[in-house]
Amino acid sequence: MLGAPFSLCYNDFGDTMTISSLTNDKIKNLQKLGQKKYRTETGLFLVEGRHLVEQAIASGLCREVYTTDETYSGFPRVEVVTEPVMKKISDTDTPPGIVAVCSRPKPGPVGKHVLLLDGVSDPGNLGTLLRSALAFGFQTVVLDDCVDFTNPKVLRSTQGAVFGLNLIETPILDFIPQHPNHVFFGTDLHGGSGLEGLDVVPAQCGLILGNEIRGVRPEVLAITNRNLVIQIGEIESLNVAVAGGILMYWLKKDH
Repeated sequence: MLGAPFSLCYNDFGDTMTISSLTNDKIKNLQKLGQKKYRTETGLFLVEGRHLVEQAIASGLCREVYTTDETYSGFPRVEVVTEPVMKKISDTDTPPGIVAVCSRPKPGPVGKHVLLLDGVSDPGNLGTLLRSALAFGFQTVVLDDCVDFTNPKVLRSTQGAVFGLNLIETPILDFIPQHPNHVFFGTDLHGGSGLEGLDVVPAQCGLILGNEIRGVRPEVLAITNRNLVIQIGEIESLNVAVAGGILMYWLKKDH
């Protein structure tokens, strides 16, 4: 566990004290949340910037706000810090001046449209896929051996979408047989069928996207209802985030 617990005791607004010490226990704990190990142990993570902080507050997952703005009053539990302290907390070269400590979202009921990610390892790809999933109505996302969705780079790429999704971390090989009412579409560059023949899309379906290098594992493709491929020319394949956006749009649009 962390060396010192996160404090849930806050300054009264009438007597606000600015944290200026880089060795303050709260600040040291915030720094530790840059490591996946501590995010997992505590169930907490950080988001940076006004937009993401506002999204966190709206979602009900915000626990604390740290800011360099002494006039900020957007959340009851606020700590004011100096610029050097904010730079110590921040994961970016140019700190935005405000961060929020958030609780990890808890999984909810599985929706009609599910995005299943099999080993997506690039933070930018995962963030883009989560953002596209929310945009196209795939509000349940299953994560199997993927980069941590609370990774700072993932969070920045989602632009807040992480707070609007039902995120479930579980093996895909277990999830598929547990949901027989869903039709599952894998993606297979070499053995998939084109989208042109997909005129009727089931009301409940899942789309499976794989690792950037190996794709979807053969053992997963073996238990899908159908495997798809996007017909393209000139190049061998599309980036997984680009392909995912196209496929989610196709599976949600009226044919």
